[in-house]
Amino acid sequence: MSTSPLRLLAVHAHPDDESSKGAATTARYAAEGYEVLVVSCTGGERGSVLNPNYGRDIPELEPMRAVREVEMRHAAQALGVQHRWLGFVDSGLPEGDPLPPLPEGCFARHSLEDATRPLVEIVREFRPHVMTTYDPSGGYPHPDHIMCHRVAQEAFEQAGNPEAYEGTGEPWSVSKLYYNHDFSMHRISTLHEEMIKAGLTSPYGDWVASRQAREIPEREVTTRVEIAKYFPQRDAALKAHATQIDPNGFFFAVPRDLEARVWPFEEYELAFSRVETTLPETDLFAGISPETEVH
Repeated sequence: MSTSPLRLLAVHAHPDDESSKGAATTARYAAEGYEVLVVSCTGGERGSVLNPNYGRDIPELEPMRAVREVEMRHAAQALGVQHRWLGFVDSGLPEGDPLPPLPEGCFARHSLEDATRPLVEIVREFRPHVMTTYDPSGGYPHPDHIMCHRVAQEAFEQAGNPEAYEGTGEPWSVSKLYYNHDFSMHRISTLHEEMIKAGLTSPYGDWVASRQAREIPEREVTTRVEIAKYFPQRDAALKAHATQIDPNGFFFAVPRDLEARVWPFEEYELAFSRVETTLPETDLFAGISPETEVH
């Protein structure tokens, strides 16, 4: 059982998601002495090599899984967090019209109960006070991201229920559940405008144009965590995922001094809370102490 006073569990779909969504927050809490655990639901086996400078393709699932396991280990070390695999196989991102069926045995084709059981076991073992994951849309319509949301929410709701998921440990009620907001259009458009003002080429032009075309609604932001000090840890974690992240690409196109001035925080939506808190917040643990008990 954990011995640190307060604990954070971040639930993600694939290795590399933890480095692009809430990474600096996990690095900050880990550096401040909180115990932080990242869970990856899948091994990212069906991901393509997205870094054009990686140098080779990896078309088979097992070799890709092995590479991404190493990348994830290095990313966790960069962030200073613990890491666990949930053990499911990447569903891939289906393409075509109509969309093809998802592969047999993949994460998104499991029943909710079967997919949630190992996460409930982790929750009951690690006993987090706070969980983070994606909103119901998954952040974008990848089947694993949507399934990740469903599994994390089910675990949040049921881990404290002694009649649910028998055989997975003693019940534990998590105090708060948050949704990540790293790719909000407010953030993107703000950074885009500041890049243009500075006479720089923005990496977000297409995103802003598509936002204007589709009018995608923004979700509520309840919590902003100051994290500019932890940009180096976040960037090192991103670069650890060498198959996915181009060190000269999109994620590094905004000068860090500009980002620290304009957007020095990561945003969250408080989805569910079993403790009293006052919004807006600047701390995911607002309203929680080491002695907090929820029922």
